[in-house]
Amino acid sequence: MGKKLIFLDIDGTLTEPGSNTPPESALEAIRGAQAKGHKVLLCSGRNYGMLSPILKYNFDGVVASAGGYIKVGTEVIYDHPMTEEQAKTALEALHAEGVFCTVETLDAAYGDEDLGAFLADNAGAGGNSEIERWRKALAESLNIKPMSQFDGTKPVYKVVIMCLRDEQLQPARDLLEKDFNFVIQEITDPDHPCLNGELISRAFDKGRGILRVCEHLGIPVEDTCGFGDSMNDLEMIQTVGTSVCMANGSEKLKEMSDIVCPSVTEDGLAKAFKDLGLCD
Repeated sequence: MGKKLIFLDIDGTLTEPGSNTPPESALEAIRGAQAKGHKVLLCSGRNYGMLSPILKYNFDGVVASAGGYIKVGTEVIYDHPMTEEQAKTALEALHAEGVFCTVETLDAAYGDEDLGAFLADNAGAGGNSEIERWRKALAESLNIKPMSQFDGTKPVYKVVIMCLRDEQLQPARDLLEKDFNFVIQEITDPDHPCLNGELISRAFDKGRGILRVCEHLGIPVEDTCGFGDSMNDLEMIQTVGTSVCMANGSEKLKEMSDIVCPSVTEDGLAKAFKDLGLCD
């Protein structure tokens, strides 16, 4: 087998949503793959600050902020935040419609102060790795600061949005959709129709992040594998040579993936690495 680039989503894939501790089986598989000469990179919607607790496990690089910030080894190869005006326009348009927002800078996130209460009242329980990530992040204060502390001067890479009705997003779509994708997750609990998603610049996505890493390292995209679980992994799954969705993942994503492996709580990553010959 030739040398592969392996890209891993974090929440719901490498770890249980909101956790910073991968299963030991996954860490063993990753170390085994690296020992065979493969490179293993994180490919996450998290900003660099929120994924930094995972970096101690010696990954070969990161595609952070859904492709807006890419680091290979010690070298930053791509860095594309919003303009200050774009971030201001997004927050004003979304807040005017009662949409809950979290802005993600490079090293911190700033969330609306009453987001926790909104999630407790409306988001249901389980089934959506992104909502679960935010629940735990808020509960454990994982670098999420009050929106009142955001002064608009730090570059913003993306805006996370939560609301009850799609029409609340329309004014922001009218202003921003030409430059930003509104990536909305599936509603998995019909009794709690909480919409959540992200505004992500059309200049980048996880898939193009992978292509940028391939170009930088001189490795063909056919020699890549990607592991994900939610619809914000769509471009990654569409881009890599071999795509894997976790059993706990989105039904739509499973249909698009080459392989469905066991869930994150059932050592799925380790089993898939072995099945694909990435580790012994």
